Amino acid sequence: MDRTWLAIGSLLMFLAVAAGAFGRHALKSRLSPDLLETVEIATRYLIYHALAIIAVSLLAPRSGAAVQVAGVLFALGILVFSGSLYAIALTGARWLGAITPIGGLLLLAGWLALLWVAVAAPTSAG
Repeated sequence: MDRTWLAIGSLLMFLAVAAGAFGRHALKSRLSPDLLETVEIATRYLIYHALAIIAVSLLAPRSGAAVQVAGVLFALGILVFSGSLYAIALTGARWLGAITPIGGLLLLAGWLALLWVAVAAPTSAG
């Protein structure tokens, strides 16, 4: 197990739970329904990809560089995708929506890197 990826994934899961609770309780009366939905989408994708990073932590010791690439892509994708959605919801700066798809592409690339690990990447003995 790669403890760095486990720590990152666990921290991101903590932040996802906190963001979900904050959105549900503190922001419910302050944001419009569409912005609350934006927070929920950001949190959902944060959870999915934090779990993917935890999976990376389990695969990293025997899967070589490709799994590390997947972890980096997932982390960057979370930052850009979920981060831009949170920023839109909290600031109203809808222009940030222009960078959200970049985060989505990073997340997709992370899944392709993980697919590479599954079907083509050489594995370490062990």
